[in-house]
Amino acid sequence: MYTKTTNKIKVTVLPQYLGEQSEPNENRYFWAYTIQLENHGQDTVKLVNRYWHITDGMGRSQEVRGPGVVGEQPVLRPGDAFQYTSGVPLNTPSGIMVGQYEMMSEKGDKIDVAVPAFSLDSPFGMGKPN
Repeated sequence: MYTKTTNKIKVTVLPQYLGEQSEPNENRYFWAYTIQLENHGQDTVKLVNRYWHITDGMGRSQEVRGPGVVGEQPVLRPGDAFQYTSGVPLNTPSGIMVGQYEMMSEKGDKIDVAVPAFSLDSPFGMGKPN
């Protein structure tokens, strides 16, 4: 589990390798990751955009940007939590992800919230942790 708090928003990530959806003989590996966001601040915030930087085990990177998460732009009041699960495919048996959420307060202030770097590991990794 990986956790980071930025601007009073706590982000917890739990990645999980999905062997039943992966095909190692064809260099297709798949992970699910569950993210929980917790608002420990005093202001209501809305998750507007997401950004991911994904690096596979060979050092190849890709960036993903888009509105919200899993088709939603959740609103978190003080004390609220929101959890979702998504997935990521790679052509290598390991990788790493790091990201950021752009949130907006009710007052219209932009708030950047960091997602901690988290490792994508499988039983087929080359023995070096990410």
